[in-house]
Amino acid sequence: MSIPQSGGGPIERPEQLAEYLAEGCKPKDAWRIGTEHEKFGYCRDTLRPLPYDGPRSIRAMLEGLRDRFGWTPVLEGDKIIGLSQGGANISLEPGGQLELSGAPLQSIHQTCDEVNEHLREVRSVADDIGAAFIGLGAAPIWRHEDMPVMPKGRYGLMTPYMDKVGTHGTQMMYRTCTVQVNLDFGSEADMVQKLRVALALQPVATALFANSPFFEGKLNGHKSWRSRIWRDLDPARTGMLPFVFEDGFGFERYADYALDVPMYFVYRDGRYINALGMSFRDFLAGRLPALPGEVPTLSDWADHLTTIFPEARIKRYIEMRGADGGPWRRLCALPALWVGLMYDQGALDAAWDLCKHWDAETREALRVAASVDGLAARVGDIAMQPLAREVVAIAEAGLKARARQGAAGLLPDETHFLNALKETVETGQTPADELLARYHGPWAGDLSRIYADCSY
Repeated sequence: MSIPQSGGGPIERPEQLAEYLAEGCKPKDAWRIGTEHEKFGYCRDTLRPLPYDGPRSIRAMLEGLRDRFGWTPVLEGDKIIGLSQGGANISLEPGGQLELSGAPLQSIHQTCDEVNEHLREVRSVADDIGAAFIGLGAAPIWRHEDMPVMPKGRYGLMTPYMDKVGTHGTQMMYRTCTVQVNLDFGSEADMVQKLRVALALQPVATALFANSPFFEGKLNGHKSWRSRIWRDLDPARTGMLPFVFEDGFGFERYADYALDVPMYFVYRDGRYINALGMSFRDFLAGRLPALPGEVPTLSDWADHLTTIFPEARIKRYIEMRGADGGPWRRLCALPALWVGLMYDQGALDAAWDLCKHWDAETREALRVAASVDGLAARVGDIAMQPLAREVVAIAEAGLKARARQGAAGLLPDETHFLNALKETVETGQTPADELLARYHGPWAGDLSRIYADCSY
């Protein structure tokens, strides 16, 4: 989850909310790729999650990365809760999941180099303290009471609130991991087309990257339990956003939607002030009960936008949020998929042609079916596997059209980063299917073997 935003003055006109989003518009030559991924840390000998404190801990990981590789610490009070370096950030999810928020980069080649370097650094520190990290969509064995709690004020507020607005919120916070990519838009019209494609085709990404068939030591009946969790978290801030597909949608309509999403907090002077369930509209009018008479800043608005969790969302860029965390090949494949679909106009138009006739019920049904059945999902006459095959082919064409060469021109474009997905659509075997085959085969039902077999 995000770190506190900064740098915005008081909001003096309601129009500033939409203008803030519109300021993300960039010319095509300034479009960048920002990849984020989360992973679970655990103690090698006990297979228990890493606590925050101690010789084998999240704190030891952060301090090791700081000292060995020159990362700058991010503090909350006297606690180290993140790191920054060269436009990238390392942050903590509520249960200690370690997240890399990558720097804005120009190509998937650079993205994959960044991912590989990060995992190399993490393993270097982890090996020394007897820890390891694994990429999965959901913690396969640990229960809620097993999870540590990171010393971040926003999590202290969010945790009890989650149980009031849904049934799976704390599962999301403490026991899931994702990989996502953040992409730019050139204009309001470009944002609208990209967000519509992103939302409509997010179930395809969920199916392709499904990697969480176990939960609390058992089969859970889903290929992506992480996706299932998001369906019963908080209906006010999640979902497929049907209004995005209505005529007239744009920055102003998204800002209007965000105004009605209940608040979590206001960040002031290094602390989080409880604003749970309160209205940003009231805040805008100076009537927020938590801060009577005070009006919000653009930093408050930026913070609020980070507490909205639809399948794809906009801030000053678009975030693709539908994929489970997974093995390293998938960490490069996810940005390759969406860059191929989004950063070439011909591919973007082809992707929109694929899904523009679907109604809201179809899009939601695909979301549900993808979480349960992965590539075996079917909704009416739409079969997920051939749909995914077509989506990957469009992405491949988009990457070919981009023609971004690798270092020294050794690779002509970025298409090879889709190889893992091409294998998946041909075999029909998602990462979840591969895990299930091991569970029923060589693991003989011993789920503890997932750590040795699937860690980075």
